Amino acid sequence: MSQPDVASDTYSYLGPAGTFTEAALKLVDAAAGKPWRSVNNVGEALDDVVSGRSVGAVIAIENSVDGGVSATQDALARIPGVRIVGEYLVPVDFVLVARPGTALADVRTVNAHPVAYAQTHHWLEANVRGHGHIPASSNVAAAAALLDDHPTADAAVAPPGITDHYDLAVLADSIGDNASAVTRFVLVSKTLSIPSRTGSDKTSVIVELPADHPGALVDMLEQFATRGINMGLLSSRPIGDELGRYRFVIDLDGHVLDERVADALLGLRRFSPRVTFLGSYPRADRQESEVPLRYSDEAFVEARDWLRAIVAGEPDAG
Repeated sequence: MSQPDVASDTYSYLGPAGTFTEAALKLVDAAAGKPWRSVNNVGEALDDVVSGRSVGAVIAIENSVDGGVSATQDALARIPGVRIVGEYLVPVDFVLVARPGTALADVRTVNAHPVAYAQTHHWLEANVRGHGHIPASSNVAAAAALLDDHPTADAAVAPPGITDHYDLAVLADSIGDNASAVTRFVLVSKTLSIPSRTGSDKTSVIVELPADHPGALVDMLEQFATRGINMGLLSSRPIGDELGRYRFVIDLDGHVLDERVADALLGLRRFSPRVTFLGSYPRADRQESEVPLRYSDEAFVEARDWLRAIVAGEPDAG
């Protein structure tokens, strides 16, 4: 068997250096002092984990402005053998950079990743009137392209701190249109061990509907509603085998060891032809789940004990 070509304690992230994903990786305590491997896309990051080239990978899964990251959701559905073991929140803001000596009034064209452009276009329209937009493959690539021998743009939308990596000048700070924008990143690993319950947890699953018929989605959602489980994310993605077939990426408040969550997963398993358990892990915001008494662990245990007593022929205690 061939050996991984990178040390097993390596962590992968969507690079190059200076991306928001690298900023998220800096929040992972286990990655401190370990080798980091820059990759080109989410699929490569997950392949690093599956193959053993990396012990973990940080990938973006949701943005507060644009919603779920479809490339990540599709990759998690397509590539088996990985689990989410942690999540991290990174505030998202942008700067406008250019070659040294360039003034804001000189800017006519702007390099920007499409998502970054969507989150800064109001500022750009107000401050760089009549500008042209040249799409870039990443936020860092947008800035790096300014240093080409014959750059096609005068300026670029880039992450704060980009000048630590490239000889560029900042023309404007904090150009994001939404000051509260944040991207949620997850740490994925090959380990099957589930982090312990903290009382402030999240469980992620991918569920396929059994058939396309009226009420199918409601049937799935009832698995959570009847157990008092809140969903933090419900995102649909086409399965791809035919029109009208979708899978759903779902974040649930709670841990798989919580009675209400475990019971819901059992219901999903009976209901759906395919349920992919992505993991239970601590919430990045440390917000504890508020659970009504009737959905508490004790309520589920008491109900099972009541039924067990009936089946055993014991008197009904009421």
